[in-house]
Amino acid sequence: MGGHGDSSLHSSTMDAVAGAVAGGIARTVVSPLDVIKIRFQIQLEPTSSRNIFSKGGASASVMSKYTGVMQAAHVIVREEGVRGLWRGNIPALLLQMPYTAIQFVVKSNADSLVAGSPQAARHKGLMSFLGGSLAGTAATIGSYPFDLLRTVLASQGEPKVYPNMRSVMVDIYKRKGVTGFYAGLTPTLMEIVPYAGLQFGFYDSLRRWALTLNPLKEDGEHTPLSSTQNFWCGFGAGLFAKLCCHPLDVIKKRYQNRRESI
Repeated sequence: MGGHGDSSLHSSTMDAVAGAVAGGIARTVVSPLDVIKIRFQIQLEPTSSRNIFSKGGASASVMSKYTGVMQAAHVIVREEGVRGLWRGNIPALLLQMPYTAIQFVVKSNADSLVAGSPQAARHKGLMSFLGGSLAGTAATIGSYPFDLLRTVLASQGEPKVYPNMRSVMVDIYKRKGVTGFYAGLTPTLMEIVPYAGLQFGFYDSLRRWALTLNPLKEDGEHTPLSSTQNFWCGFGAGLFAKLCCHPLDVIKKRYQNRRESI
């Protein structure tokens, strides 16, 4: 009994470490795109020029600061230097590593809990959705303050309101106390519950479908999925979940970036 428990604990620990390291590396690589995404999400102006008609009928052309991905990257580098593309990356890493670790552990334990259940076997998609939602909720609550700090730092251009992460933390704590670090948690959970559920549920569904396309072995089982197949299943699941839940992410970012709310 003890050996089985130790084995499960070791497996969960390895999942957590692997998830945290992989999440940290991935977050650093895609940080420029994340910064650009946040700038677009909090930009109140339209993303292209348009005419605004005044009461007198005169028109004025209103141009957004950021109108496209490459244009936004160019503006950020010109005004803030290359480092501007990695603005907020430290809290993003502090967010991603515990988030991924908690998500891996909770999802792994949730899968183990229902393993062998006939009902779970008949409703694999639903079980994956529920397990993913639970894991996403736990991970979000456990790492949320870093998400807030990342959004605040990544959203500011020049001149900066906050020079570093410490200044944000001090300002939030002085004005709102500990609860200020959880400003926007409700809209965040409204986004993450369907997002994580759809991501895990659709990923498992895609993997089962892709497995049926693989040739059969001598024992009648399909050959395992390759790393490339797993990658595309993950890509498709993530894309589908993000497209479905992106409006909620925009609402979350707008709320996090309102200074009076934090």
